[in-house]
Amino acid sequence: MTAKTLKNVRPMSGPVTDLHIVDGRFAAQAPQGADVIDCGGRILLPGLVEAHTHLDKSLLGLPWYHNEVGPRLIDKINNEREVKVALGLDPQVQSERHAILAMSYGCTHIRSHVDVDTHHGLAGIEGVMATREKLAGMVDIEIVAFPQSGMMTRPGTAELMDEALAMGADLVGGIDPCGMEHDPKGHLDTVFALAEKHGKPIDIHLHERDALGWFSMEEILDRTIALGMQGKVAISHAFCLGAVDRGYVTGLHERLAQNQIHILTTAPASAPVPAVKELKAHGILTGAGCDGIRDTWGPYGNSDMLEKAMHIGMRNNLRRDDDMALALEICTFGGAAIMQAEGYGLDVGCRADCLLVEGETLAEAIVTHAPRKLVLKGGAVTARDGACVIVAP
Repeated sequence: MTAKTLKNVRPMSGPVTDLHIVDGRFAAQAPQGADVIDCGGRILLPGLVEAHTHLDKSLLGLPWYHNEVGPRLIDKINNEREVKVALGLDPQVQSERHAILAMSYGCTHIRSHVDVDTHHGLAGIEGVMATREKLAGMVDIEIVAFPQSGMMTRPGTAELMDEALAMGADLVGGIDPCGMEHDPKGHLDTVFALAEKHGKPIDIHLHERDALGWFSMEEILDRTIALGMQGKVAISHAFCLGAVDRGYVTGLHERLAQNQIHILTTAPASAPVPAVKELKAHGILTGAGCDGIRDTWGPYGNSDMLEKAMHIGMRNNLRRDDDMALALEICTFGGAAIMQAEGYGLDVGCRADCLLVEGETLAEAIVTHAPRKLVLKGGAVTARDGACVIVAP
């Protein structure tokens, strides 16, 4: 039996108390002789949840990439396929570097979209699967087979997606049925057919804005209903929900809520974003992620989900402390619920996936996002003072 007592800790910024961990889970009490960790009155949060990222894409640890890519989405996608070859990018090494950085910030769960295309085949899936196995017990990694370059536009990709799911990818991904694929019926029929065949959930990138995005979202809704996939479909980005026409968006919110379709936001600075308070009011489960970080698309990002909570607050004009708590909820409980993380939370019986943060309140912890004093996964220390206990390759 392994046991710890977290002494002088404030769960979710509440009153100071002691929490006990026995065999990797929070317990009502710990046996005599348990390892005692004095938390110094710091706030304890459940593990941060990175529910939308791309572990296979990061250029962490490589020489600086000089980005001269054109402005269109397709420009970035086409460029990335070629640059991966030119740089000799190893998806296992890069995904491990990325995951370890996320762990240093207190991330205990990651959902990663991993490219599947006819240029690189299943190399990305194989690399991230190797990282998942290597870091098992330190971070939970969920893999989305992601047709970044399209399926309708690149024959043979659907067959590779099928193979990736058979290998053990956890979800079926999709991308802009109209704007990218130019064939919404073909693309979505393929995505949902793969999900039905393998019994897997779906997570679709939807960058399309305004009416085009609404059309694609309605098509996703119709297929979700037809196949009885309520609760098993997520839409990432969902920029169209940030459109000016709030009347139409409200109607979409109602349908999304009725059919338990989840939303994952990255709160970007350069695109419309879903209004998280409206999503909350409609009962739509919402998570968040840092998207790609320091890759061929852009030089930004660091996998810090506390900082991402701040970005969500800034993009949604969340200024009150209780509103900031919503931003944190999205980066913790929301993402965990979408990923169906077993035993998530700080209650007795939950897995001891948690982190100590600085601050008097949740809002202060979010806006300062100081280095994490301690991170635990299943009660075992994975990071101290902002550094992961293992060194990145």
